Amino acid sequence: MATKAKALAARRGGLRFPLVDGFLWFIRIGLILAIVIGAFNSLTGSNLSGQQWRNLIVFGIAQGSVYALIALGYTMVYGVLRFINFAHGEVFMSGAMVGFFVTRALSRTPLWTSAPLAAILIAMLCCMTVSMFIAVMLERVAYRPLRAAPRLIPLITSIGASFFLQYAFRGLFGADVKVYPSTTALSGRLDFLGFRIIHSQLLVVVSAIVIMAGLWLFVEKTRQGKAIRAVAEDQEIARLMGINVDRTIMLVFAIGGAMAGAAGLLFGLVFGSVNFFSGFLPGIKAFTSAVLGGIGNIVGAMLGGLTLGAVESLGPSLVLDGLNIPAANQLKDMIAFLALVLVLIFRPTGILGEKLAQERT
Repeated sequence: MATKAKALAARRGGLRFPLVDGFLWFIRIGLILAIVIGAFNSLTGSNLSGQQWRNLIVFGIAQGSVYALIALGYTMVYGVLRFINFAHGEVFMSGAMVGFFVTRALSRTPLWTSAPLAAILIAMLCCMTVSMFIAVMLERVAYRPLRAAPRLIPLITSIGASFFLQYAFRGLFGADVKVYPSTTALSGRLDFLGFRIIHSQLLVVVSAIVIMAGLWLFVEKTRQGKAIRAVAEDQEIARLMGINVDRTIMLVFAIGGAMAGAAGLLFGLVFGSVNFFSGFLPGIKAFTSAVLGGIGNIVGAMLGGLTLGAVESLGPSLVLDGLNIPAANQLKDMIAFLALVLVLIFRPTGILGEKLAQERT
């Protein structure tokens, strides 16, 4: 009985280990000091000009906007079903691949040069439609039959679905890198308050703001959005209230897929190339963004994506260079995940916390 009581107390946080707690605090303080020292050294002795720092900020915001759009799919599915859809990165990849074929076809028409924004809008609608279809099919074929199963089974299924989509696209379209066609409309730049913003980066940021604002209004102000929030709160009560739970969950996957498809096209326009494996790392970064902002929190996913993009862009030059670490730019992924660790150490629920958990307390 005493052993069981101790185990229960340990699970509830009743048992404390001073040495372990002290070691963890030592690590926390050490990481903070390293960041402060590195940032101070970089800002006082950096070879980068003020314009180069501003360019890094703009690139980080553009990159973070892509992460935020992908993260919305992760956080919405988790908020409703309480599981992580690891195939969502491949849904993003499908949008990027479709974007390549559509933009290549449009580049052979006069529309690509005479009305490039209209051509990009057509490509975005195509990408969003295909990614939305793939996300809905994943929910219908792979996840819905396992909804009553233990959570580990849908998680493993999502990993299998991820590999299936990767190698299905490789078999259909090959393993070579697809290079997006260029357009003069996206090659220029805009000077704004000392910031030099490339048109492709401006397109990404503006598109992300419009899409994320539209999603927030949809979830908060529409009847379907209220149904999504009700299902996320309690599926059984939502069903008793007359809400079609299966249709609502499918709508969540459709919205997440559409966001990922838009992010896929924007990713291709900024970075210029995609292949069948392009969804893996951005998918992991987007999942990190969702956790960073507060998994299950839509606004948190947006904030987490922008934060991660800025940290990944600025971190190597701001911190690692100041600590005299060689090849700092090659360690940007380490900086991104280190930012996640630091946030979770001091705030385990993320920057804004899990919205559903806040509403229940």
